[in-house]
Amino acid sequence: MDKQTQEHLESFRNLARKIKSYHEAIGLLHWDLRTGAPKKGVPTRSETLGMLSTEAFKLQTSADMKTYLDALTTPAVLEQLEDIDRRLVEDCKKEYDRSQSVPPEKVQAYTVLTAKSETAWEDAKHNSDFAGFSPYLTDIVKLKQEFIDYWGVKDTRYDTLLDMYEPDLTVEKVDAVFARLKARLVPLQEKINASENKPNTEFLNQLFDTEQQEKFSLFILEQMGYDFEAGRLDESVHPFATGLNPGDVRITTHYLQDDVASAVFSSLHEGGHALYEQNIDDSLEGTLLAEGTSMGIHESQSRLWENMIGRSLPFWTRYYKDLQQHFPQLSEVELEDFYRAINRVESSLIRIEADELTYNLHIIIRYEIEKMLFNDGLEVKDLPETWNAKYKEYLGIMPTNDGDGVLQDVHWSGGDFGYFASYSLGNMYAAQILHTLRKEMPEFDTLIAEGNLIPIKEWLTDKIYRYGKSRTPSELIVAVTGEELNPDYLADYLEAKYAEIYKL
Repeated sequence: MDKQTQEHLESFRNLARKIKSYHEAIGLLHWDLRTGAPKKGVPTRSETLGMLSTEAFKLQTSADMKTYLDALTTPAVLEQLEDIDRRLVEDCKKEYDRSQSVPPEKVQAYTVLTAKSETAWEDAKHNSDFAGFSPYLTDIVKLKQEFIDYWGVKDTRYDTLLDMYEPDLTVEKVDAVFARLKARLVPLQEKINASENKPNTEFLNQLFDTEQQEKFSLFILEQMGYDFEAGRLDESVHPFATGLNPGDVRITTHYLQDDVASAVFSSLHEGGHALYEQNIDDSLEGTLLAEGTSMGIHESQSRLWENMIGRSLPFWTRYYKDLQQHFPQLSEVELEDFYRAINRVESSLIRIEADELTYNLHIIIRYEIEKMLFNDGLEVKDLPETWNAKYKEYLGIMPTNDGDGVLQDVHWSGGDFGYFASYSLGNMYAAQILHTLRKEMPEFDTLIAEGNLIPIKEWLTDKIYRYGKSRTPSELIVAVTGEELNPDYLADYLEAKYAEIYKL
């Protein structure tokens, strides 16, 4: 590598590190905004977030960035770069090409709007006030449509948004895997509905002390290998994870007094996200590759820990006595009854509380509505009616208020359109990864039943976590499992699990 190219590479690394530093500061301000910042500070905080986001954007699309990328993306130079540098250059080039035509003032307006919108959403959800929240959402959709024009429309406008969260994902691909999944899950749900061996869930309808819920959540996070010297657990309206850097990955949960399972499984879910980012290789720290490779892969880890480990019989064989110690009202409930109850299948209104089977229908509803918003001209004012109609169609139930309906998720208030498909993709990735994990670790169930979860975390670190964003989702899933995404693994997993639970 000649001297000038080396200088360009060093300058490029420094610029990328500076952008990463802005992202960390922005992430910390967002975390604070969602975990108890004073409401009177929201307007000023929103403006600060807008300013910092705009400065980071300007660096990402600057003349200096163009100079470095032009010099480093020639075929001859790319061949000389180390793998990490090559991936970082390619990733920044994609972001530059996508964003260089977007006016910085649009980025600032959008960031300020979504920061205010997320706070407004909390009140709107609590008060079931869609009319009060609608102006925020209308402006967000309008700006998002403008961004799609700047970024460049792919096969459809919604394809452009999908690609932001899962590289190269298209409506055509999602439609195909969802259709394939539905073809097997709908008959399974019909068999379950017809089964006479339904779990008894009455004992879950009690009051459970929230302080004890927090203690048990902390205990489980520690058991799965969450590093509290590199993170913390807080409470928020909607659980989330924030990875500032591998040494600071924070998570939140929420505690419902009448639902002991909610906090347990949301803690496992967010803990799965956190394990991913806490265990990214040191060589990526400080770079823009020190994060998950896509939201689909990220969700595969949260869903793997929440459901495929956390809702398994071996898991509760080990941890049910601990739960009973925290909640003596469960002392007379048998392990088998508890296991079947937390895995019941029933149509429900709230996505994050849904069982593993119907959860995918919650995602398909959101995916179809988002397509209608961006491809078919659905107006924001018509969202509640459309939402309720789809819940009636897919799940046979309708919300009685918008807080339990169209306002239940935080995602749209932050402009995260195109994200929801990642959850079902995550389920599919997770089942495929689990299939390989079981083959390579035959003692998988025994380890869980012994409470020895660390070897599982270490296997996932070796196969997935350490690579951060240095491998694409496709490269990663092929390297781990030997094949591209295959939804049949999820259907196989669900059919086997529920055949046993419901004695089909």
